Amino acid sequence: MKSQQRGISFLGLLFFGGLIGCAGILAAQVLPTLLELQAITKAATKASTETTVPMIRATFDKAGQIDDIKSISGKDLEITKEGDKTVVAFAYTREIHMAGPAYLLLKYSGRSK
Repeated sequence: MKSQQRGISFLGLLFFGGLIGCAGILAAQVLPTLLELQAITKAATKASTETTVPMIRATFDKAGQIDDIKSISGKDLEITKEGDKTVVAFAYTREIHMAGPAYLLLKYSGRSK
């Protein structure tokens, strides 16, 4: 009697290993941008407690120096009033070079809480 073989072939293993490797490289390049988005949201929320527009921009820039925010600065913020609350909104894009002429474009936007 022949026993049936079970499992994955070597070529299948290489294929899935390559896919997992590519996904890992992509995740390693996207994760820092997500951490920066978190820092930007935190800085915008902190800046929204100020009273004047120049103070809001200055507070955001100070927080940006501490958290090493490079994608956006205080001059790029959209500052509005909703009732008696100040809302700080932002939007920006990040390009990540993948290979050759291929880029990954990430569009981020958010506002203070």
